[in-house]
Amino acid sequence: MAHYGEVLEVQQLTPRMVRVVLGGPGLVDFAPTPFSDQYVNALFVPEGAPYEIPFDVDHARSLEPEHRPVGRRYTIRWWDEKTRTLALDFVVHGDIGFAGRWANHAQPGDLLQFVGPSGAYAPSPDVETHLMVGDESALPAVAASLERLTERQQAYVVVIVDDATNHVELSSPGTLNVTWVHRCDGAADDRDQLLRAVEGLELPEGSIGVFVHGEANEVRSVRRHLLGDRGIPKEGTSISPYWRRDYTDEQWRKVKREWVAATEADV
Repeated sequence: MAHYGEVLEVQQLTPRMVRVVLGGPGLVDFAPTPFSDQYVNALFVPEGAPYEIPFDVDHARSLEPEHRPVGRRYTIRWWDEKTRTLALDFVVHGDIGFAGRWANHAQPGDLLQFVGPSGAYAPSPDVETHLMVGDESALPAVAASLERLTERQQAYVVVIVDDATNHVELSSPGTLNVTWVHRCDGAADDRDQLLRAVEGLELPEGSIGVFVHGEANEVRSVRRHLLGDRGIPKEGTSISPYWRRDYTDEQWRKVKREWVAATEADV
């Protein structure tokens, strides 16, 4: 179902993350999912398109390719039922890409249309220990998932970011063990920093819930380690690549299915 929100507030959380809070009459019928990784498909209107928000999604998608809305998936960081507002956290790289450019220049009163929400993961209340691994793109889902834990649960969190200025506050009713990995502390061609940090964890015995999302190569290597070297069962895991280094979003979408199939065949 399509909805649209009015920008109420824009917050620069870190040098590479912008939070946009949406509200207004376009969210009157919005209904969240029960998942902590729930996301929406944000629709960005190309310059020169012959329509404005709110628009008929099916009609807009039937127009010439250069006028069709550009979709990007973003995790809902939080939804406030009382105020009927929601927050989306955008990872930005300057003015690169539709979403990053929009988030960098968003102002109160701007509109954003989206389809959704959808989702698939929430930490099981029946598992005492949860492992959550990812990068900036996974932080909204990780943060939302940590808030779902109970006091009797614990979480081991490993997140890779550029440096300490890109840390965000993580909180939970449960016990947190957080490891921040800094890309800038390693060599430019070192692609195994995240994997080594996970390999170095001393995890408790017993069942473990697993959430690993982020860059495709990093996700694949961490998955191979967890399911292969550590023998963690696939059941109860949520492991998925959000993006792939050196690929545009469009390029990644074209090969993602094959990549995921090859990754599944690893272990």
